[in-house]
Amino acid sequence: MSDNALHDAFFALHHGLPRQGPGSDATSRRLLALAGPLPPRPRVLDLGCGPGRSALLLAAEAGAQVTAVDLHEPFLEELRQAAEARGLGDAIRTLHADMGDLPFPDSSFDLVWAESSAYSIGFDTALTSWRRLLAPGGALVLTECEWTAGQPSAEARAFWDQHYALRTTAENCAAALATGYTVFGAHRQPESDWQEYYGPLRERASAADPASPGMEQALAATRAEIAMRQEHGDEYGYTGYVLRPAGTRWRTRPETAADIPAVRDVNATAFATADEAGLVDALRQDAQAWLPGLSYVAETPDGTVAAYALLTRCRVGDTPALALGPVATAPAYQRTGAGQAVVRAVLDAARARGERLVVVLGHPEYYPRFGFERASRFGIKVTFEVPDDALMALMLDGSGAVPQGTIRYPAAFGV
Repeated sequence: MSDNALHDAFFALHHGLPRQGPGSDATSRRLLALAGPLPPRPRVLDLGCGPGRSALLLAAEAGAQVTAVDLHEPFLEELRQAAEARGLGDAIRTLHADMGDLPFPDSSFDLVWAESSAYSIGFDTALTSWRRLLAPGGALVLTECEWTAGQPSAEARAFWDQHYALRTTAENCAAALATGYTVFGAHRQPESDWQEYYGPLRERASAADPASPGMEQALAATRAEIAMRQEHGDEYGYTGYVLRPAGTRWRTRPETAADIPAVRDVNATAFATADEAGLVDALRQDAQAWLPGLSYVAETPDGTVAAYALLTRCRVGDTPALALGPVATAPAYQRTGAGQAVVRAVLDAARARGERLVVVLGHPEYYPRFGFERASRFGIKVTFEVPDDALMALMLDGSGAVPQGTIRYPAAFGV
């Protein structure tokens, strides 16, 4: 049997299906929301678009001018027909091209989008080669299959090792940071996204003729993939990432011993009392609370510490979590972006360590920009009176498995 026969059989199984990988319109909308504000008519590049489910949504709901790229011309034809039928023909341009060798100049797009397709060239290659395409303020949205279990089974590892080497969320976040991005959001795709893909594919496989060239092998591979998901689906999954190139105005880094006096000064001058400065000093002495590498500063080009953010160990019920605070910006640098830069940096550092949950007690109009939501909706509470919208929580890995319970802060917080 020729490779062409297997190739043709594989695509015969997939033509006309609503999706070519795990996903849903709900997930696309969630990722679009995490990407934040876009220009009125954003320029969007949809890579590995398949028949264009995401491209159609982006054109219709974000008012985007979409360039949809795929190597399989029949998928592009499906997209063109669907776009015309929905009155979106002028909003979607298709291009038959390799996502690893794109003909676009730098800074061409406000949003680069790749659902279930970056694996074709590899996550790291995608991060590196697509970064140049982003216009100032632009975002990269991509989904990646990764391990969700701490110790994947030998069967799951053997299956994936022959197809695509999976990593953990922490490892993929670390790769994004090393490539010069900051993580604006993450979303673990629900099991229903897999069913939206595998359900129609399973029906198609049941109706296929195994005697046609290449089909028997294509069916065997498809059924093995579906069976793996059924038996080991709790060990791996897709996570969507919203990434932006890290800003260059503020240098962020973990604090050093030499920074301690400056950190104390920033906290003392940013707040009405010296309580926060004293809190940081007390937390440094608590070996159970202090986590080296999660005390961060933002500095000016001359090395002046402009802003500070701290994550320390707390617990939600019996589950380890992180408490964000204090967050402080020196008065001279407030409303300059220094505070946002240092908060994003310390959250990214926590993601790269494999931390999952962060709680914060703070301004309800400030922290949602980092992805924080009301903690009460997750069943997280404190033992003292606090406005409901001021206590917030963030799942760093984008999963929905949020622990419930009462927050137990380090003793230095005095609560």
